[in-house]
Formats: sequence, C-alpha cells, structure tokens
Amino acid sequence: MSRAFVNEDLAGEQTDLPVERQVSSQPNYVTPEGLNLLQGKVAELHAAHDKQSALGEQADKQRLAELDRDLRYYTYRLQSAQVVPPATSTRKVQIGSWVTYADELGTERRVQLVGEDQAVAAKGLINWASPLGRALLGAHLNDEVLWQRPAGDQMIEVIRIEPG
Repeated sequence: MSRAFVNEDLAGEQTDLPVERQVSSQPNYVTPEGLNLLQGKVAELHAAHDKQSALGEQADKQRLAELDRDLRYYTYRLQSAQVVPPATSTRKVQIGSWVTYADELGTERRVQLVGEDQAVAAKGLINWASPLGRALLGAHLNDEVLWQRPAGDQMIEVIRIEPG
C-alpha cells in the first residue's frame, strides 16, 4: 500500500477493537451460585479496568478495550440474570440438579444443569439449554430421554437426581 494512505497521526495510536462477545437469545437462567460468579466477574473486571486506567498514558489500550468489552458483556448478563430457586427435587430434573444418567452401554455420567455463564463441561457443569441439558431438564427419575447430539442421537436413562 502506498505511504500516501497511511495516517501517521493514528499509526502509533491504532488499537484493534476486540470482537464483541455474543449474547445468546435464550433466557439467562442462573443458579444462586451462578449469580455470585457473575457478580464476582463484574467486580474483578472493574478492578482490572480501574488499575489499567490509573496508568494514564502508560495504560495498555488494547487491554482496556478488552476490559471494556468484557464489562459490557458481563454487566448485561448480570442485569438479565433470572435466578432460579435452588433445585430441591429428587424426582424431577431442574436447573441446579445434579443428574446421573446412563447411556445405552451402561456408562454412567454425573452432570449439573447450570446457567450458560456457569457451564464448565470438564467439571460436569452443563448449560441447561445445551442438547444434553434440554434432554434432561424436566425428566423424571428412571425416565429414558433422547439426547439429540451432533454426533448422533442417543437414548439415556436418568438414574439419580440430587438437589443442587
């Protein structure tokens, strides 16, 4: 590109704006623990933003842009949070329930249905609106439900429900 098209005044100040976080269209149901996590995340981001801002001209402009983006996202998620009552049933799967299910081969897995921002699959915390979450939500003890997976549908049986 020709140097004639470069604005030298802006060249040193250029900051790539981070891609905005996508907000899902599903209701933002959260467990009480999920609400606490959202509140903690917003507080953590505010503290990091304040620390970066206090550096004045020495502030990392890219980091500030990322913090601004994350603050917009998590503040919105906190404002839109709909706290569900703690799961209490051992007969019906609710958001917050720990569910043990068995697949067609008898392999058992234990998961908890949680809000979108609380989900960590490696810890067994799954989004209530994920394919597995949708299959389990509302199911009763000993029900067989169809888990519609991208890898192919699978029948699973609810073998234990524990309150969250």
